[in-house]
Amino acid sequence: MQETKFSLERYIEKLWDKTSDWVEDFAGFLPSLIVAIIILSLFIFIAKYVSKFTLRILLKRDLQQSVRNIISRIVKFIVITIGIFVALSVLHLDKFLTTLLATAGVGSLAIGLALQGTLNNTFSGIVLSFIPEVQIRDWIETNGYSGEVLEVNLRNIVIKEADNNFVVIPNSKIAEGTFKNYSRTKRTRIILNCGVGYESDLDFVEELTLNTIRNNFKTRRGEYIDFAYTEFGDSSINYIVRFWANAVNKSDELMAKHKAIKAIRKAYNEHNINIPFPIRTLDFDKNKFRAETIQVEHKNN
Repeated sequence: MQETKFSLERYIEKLWDKTSDWVEDFAGFLPSLIVAIIILSLFIFIAKYVSKFTLRILLKRDLQQSVRNIISRIVKFIVITIGIFVALSVLHLDKFLTTLLATAGVGSLAIGLALQGTLNNTFSGIVLSFIPEVQIRDWIETNGYSGEVLEVNLRNIVIKEADNNFVVIPNSKIAEGTFKNYSRTKRTRIILNCGVGYESDLDFVEELTLNTIRNNFKTRRGEYIDFAYTEFGDSSINYIVRFWANAVNKSDELMAKHKAIKAIRKAYNEHNINIPFPIRTLDFDKNKFRAETIQVEHKNN
């Protein structure tokens, strides 16, 4: 059996030929690489200024600083990602680009399934940050809670209730549900319930109540006051009165009711109109009762 002898000169020759091929391939690849680097650098430069421009636009809106920063970073990331794909296409790495896209798709699917709730809250937070129906310092009512909006971030909304406690509500609960915003309108319809005694003159009570509300709350064009008797109560004839007042939160609404109750009570006192207590009066006819005296005789033995 003939043994192959190791030839250093032949090995060096093959290594040199291989290196020459690599250098030649790299020389042909170098212009494309330079162009790709220039393109990527250009996109990074553009992303920087697009991010600043986006942040400048967001500053005009009443958004949280964290939300503005996150959105500007997302815009920057998107621009740079586009630059990477353009640079790869210049390098003619089509197969690599296809594989990268497929891997990114599978990875995004897996991450999306794992973080479904978090991503839902994130996108809901972005939506809530841009819509005018929810802004910082608005008073909203949602999911059984009512309070002032203190923060809108990419995960939740923080509101402070009237008792000074904080409530954290996930963004998806608000974006997919319903909420009431007291601060989007400057005027609110106040609803007040009361009742007067059965002996009252109902026409006079209605007129007096309407005049009292008009004198204490200014009515604008298109606004009117509603008054209607609603029921025969246990101790009073009940009514409802609805009127307009300046109110952008629950506190304003509460103070409007406070003012109306004091004014109505004062007017009723001046005209001897009774607002009964919720009591039940039992009327006994005296003729139905008879007092008898029983005399007992004691016999002495």
